[in-house]
Amino acid sequence: EVQLVESGGGLVQAGGSLRLSCAVSGFTFDDYVVGWFRQAPGKEREGVSCISSSDGSTYYEDFVKGRFTISSDNAKNTVYLQISNLKPEDTAVYYCAAGGVVVVTSGGCPGPYDYWGQGIQVTVSS
Repeated sequence: EVQLVESGGGLVQAGGSLRLSCAVSGFTFDDYVVGWFRQAPGKEREGVSCISSSDGSTYYEDFVKGRFTISSDNAKNTVYLQISNLKPEDTAVYYCAAGGVVVVTSGGCPGPYDYWGQGIQVTVSS
């Protein structure tokens, strides 16, 4: 059974930090690109960052550069999203997703993504 399970979310004050984790099971981790997405209340889901587990290449959307860091631990089949200097506008449900045909490019990691996690809430108070 394929599973992506996010953890590490919660309530944090503006300026604080969080590390989200996406634990993957049920498929060959190295063959997939894992992306992080978020959906704020009343807004569409947007991509945040992505990483290739095979070669470590990464991509960040402009609005998170310098504050978000994506990494993967292939031994643990886990992808992390370190978020620093959190802002109230970072409040959203964060999702991780994995795609077998997704590639990391200079312009992003377009889908389709095969598997999605259930999402985890991040709330930033001002």
